[in-house]
Amino acid sequence: MNSGDVSALDKLSVSTLNIWNKAGPWAERLPLIRKQLQELSPDVLGLQEVLRFIPDEQNPPAPAPDNCQAVEIAEGLGYNVAYGVAADYSGGLKFGNALLTRYKILDSRTFRLPGADSGETRSLLYTVLETPWGRLPVFVTHLNWKLHHGIVRVKQAVYIAERILVLSPVESDFLPPILMGDLNAAPSADEIRFLRGEHVLDNRSVYFADAWEYAQPASPGYTYARSNEYALKNGEPNRRIDYIFVRGPDKQMRGEPSNVRLAFTEAVPGSTGTVWASDHFGVACDLSMAPK
Repeated sequence: MNSGDVSALDKLSVSTLNIWNKAGPWAERLPLIRKQLQELSPDVLGLQEVLRFIPDEQNPPAPAPDNCQAVEIAEGLGYNVAYGVAADYSGGLKFGNALLTRYKILDSRTFRLPGADSGETRSLLYTVLETPWGRLPVFVTHLNWKLHHGIVRVKQAVYIAERILVLSPVESDFLPPILMGDLNAAPSADEIRFLRGEHVLDNRSVYFADAWEYAQPASPGYTYARSNEYALKNGEPNRRIDYIFVRGPDKQMRGEPSNVRLAFTEAVPGSTGTVWASDHFGVACDLSMAPK
């Protein structure tokens, strides 16, 4: 379904995927990601663990699009790309979040998340998109990954909620903001329950609709799944840790999730075994945009 078809239906198609940087057989994973992206054809796609090479005087640029994984993935598919750095490695190499969208990007900013003293640096990518229904704020993030870093993720979730409120106030003319990414926490974790309005943190409460819980409550929706051979090697249990949230639906029912499903789940034979798009599965859904 292309952007024009979605517009006619008054629905926005959204997806998120942690692309696992360049781990594993990237040369074989890249075409598989691109194939499934073409089939899914979302209007908005959030990506995490995206490597980008930003040249400087000591590090000359690489040929485009090789200097950014998001650009490699999007090449020739009609997407605009925004990128936000989370970690700065040596030699001009960056690690962060990205957004691919069929719409014009009106604004793009990156905010550092709390928790750098934990040994991980994380960020929040903020964009505003010009859509047929109005200005749409979209946030892409990736929280600390270690299982015992719940206290860090709690602080990050509170910061993100505050930042969203500042950048897209509830009583503004923005469409309901979207938050998506790899939150590295199961639905029962305090940080997720806080975002879903089920838990108070630091005397604060918010509400974002968890698209999966809103439209697929009977299915576990594991995105880090032992059925994926890349994830299985880490020896972790099945978990749903990748999310699409929307603040709403609002009073006009804009932002109501539907057609929620796992994405980027296809596996194909490769040169050294089965190839998956990533060690994560993605999430995809439609969001209503027209007022009811």
